[in-house]
Amino acid sequence: MNAAPRVTEIGSHDIGLKAAFCDFVPQVFRRADFRRWSDWGEWNDDYRAFAVLEEGRVVANAAVMRMRLILEGREVQAFQLGAVGCVPTHRGRGLSRVVMDAALDACAGAPVLLFANPNVRQFYPRFGFQPWTQTLFAAAHEATPSGPPAPRIDLEDAAARAGLAALSSEGLPVTERFGARGHSTAASWHVANGFARPLRRLEDDAWVSAGVEGDTLYIDDVFTRRAFDLRACVPRLIDRPIRSIRFGFTPERWWPDATVAGEDTKADLFVRQLPLSREPHGFPVLART
Repeated sequence: MNAAPRVTEIGSHDIGLKAAFCDFVPQVFRRADFRRWSDWGEWNDDYRAFAVLEEGRVVANAAVMRMRLILEGREVQAFQLGAVGCVPTHRGRGLSRVVMDAALDACAGAPVLLFANPNVRQFYPRFGFQPWTQTLFAAAHEATPSGPPAPRIDLEDAAARAGLAALSSEGLPVTERFGARGHSTAASWHVANGFARPLRRLEDDAWVSAGVEGDTLYIDDVFTRRAFDLRACVPRLIDRPIRSIRFGFTPERWWPDATVAGEDTKADLFVRQLPLSREPHGFPVLART
């Protein structure tokens, strides 16, 4: 009987192994890349990869990010899995199961969530995960541009990244229902990959990820130390008239009269040992890995 492949843990200080991990990711996830994010110094001790290597190459991986989840107003220590996969030439050998087992062992029984690739929805229930519906929220709202436009924030700037980290860690979570605190490195990963809408500065301590498509304003996250009137700030976030708003989170705090706009069919959420409410909710898009 063959021995199980050895799993190597890759942390923030493992320079050579991080490079091997960065080479692996685009082989499995064509649009994703970790190089820019890593070069920014955003790979910290909260992020660990568990990989099988052959001749210095990562051929299978499951990564773990430590999370500060917000569940109905309570902060819960948890983990989120990501970058789970195997290079095409090594599939069918059980390597994904090996790295998943290692990643879950590292979670030590804590709650875990992940957002799955639609092609592998049948894989995660084998590890005790269950699917959980995510909800889209929207509001009818007509507005035209007015006032000084909120300037864009460039996360190429280390000071901007530090500011985002402080607001995310110390400020208000965008939702109390099912959200996160201290998720700036997840948000910066989306920015580094070009997946995020522009980050805009309303005030020094109030930043919003938002952009207009057609006649709809999409608001994906709010990073702030205090509550403010988001509705009044909409004219500064748009460059053309809008008729509606879509939210990338549960907007009970920021837009109480927002309504359910259907199921988020692009968010294949799976949870393990995570007691979620049956109330409609959407985990913030910039907190997903």
